[in-house]
Amino acid sequence: MPEAYNAAGRSVIEIWNLITTLPLEIWTPPAVAETGAALARELEAGRVLYLPRLAFAFRERELRFLSSHWLSGRGKNISIDGEGARLKGAAGPPREVEELRALLTRFRTQAAGLIRWLFPAYAPHLRLARTSYRPMRVENRTASWRKDDSRLHVDAFPSRPNRGERILRVFANVDPHGEPRVWRVGEPFEDIAKRLLPRIGRPLPGSAWLLVALSITKSRRSEYDHLMLGLHDRMKSDLDYQWNAPQATVSFAARSVWICFSDQVAHAAMSGQFMLEQTLHLPVQALYDPASSPLYTLERLTGRALI
Repeated sequence: MPEAYNAAGRSVIEIWNLITTLPLEIWTPPAVAETGAALARELEAGRVLYLPRLAFAFRERELRFLSSHWLSGRGKNISIDGEGARLKGAAGPPREVEELRALLTRFRTQAAGLIRWLFPAYAPHLRLARTSYRPMRVENRTASWRKDDSRLHVDAFPSRPNRGERILRVFANVDPHGEPRVWRVGEPFEDIAKRLLPRIGRPLPGSAWLLVALSITKSRRSEYDHLMLGLHDRMKSDLDYQWNAPQATVSFAARSVWICFSDQVAHAAMSGQFMLEQTLHLPVQALYDPASSPLYTLERLTGRALI
């Protein structure tokens, strides 16, 4: 179990209600359908799956990439978005940038393979998305409140509507100095929605079409996407919520991995450096329990179809 503690004055969530620990040491564990179903239901209920003994290993030649100097200066991440995709956000000689891209590609392969091994029923439905490397220290990042990931939030994409598709993420703390990655983890998604939905109006008629026409979004926003972005923004903009909402602070050790549905788990990155992250998408219909999803939860609370 990761170390957990709480700042004075904040409403505490018991760590046992947030984290499921799995003592895996290899990236391709034996697939057991019953175990996979049980773990998947824990994830789908909004828990974080923590693998403290599973490490993503850098090869000796790759250790030089454990530096923020590889950032181009135009963002906080270095990333690829596809199997043969060009590396974005990196600076350096072409040959070395290509080696860094190969490192991210290897992590992408191992992270996606882990999800397929752990949850074989998900495998046919998974869609791989961005692979990111975050070499910058969390505390040194500057951003507007909307982009400030040190504020509790659930993930939603302003320019990429997903129409209820789940956002599943694999994180690996690759810090070479033994420093943990510290998160705050918040209250259950349904509690967030009940608290904040009354403050989110319905989308203006024609607004989804206009956003596409202006190239602000890549496809039309559904009302679900509108509400998810509203929850994201209301959480981040409300400092009273940030301080007083139920939460726990969780320390993920160096050389560990954790997995969660980041559109459902309220989270905030507070400290640490050197993290790899793989995003995968999953249709709601591929879940073991679709009723636990943000889409079904919001439809139940609003009393209407949102897609």
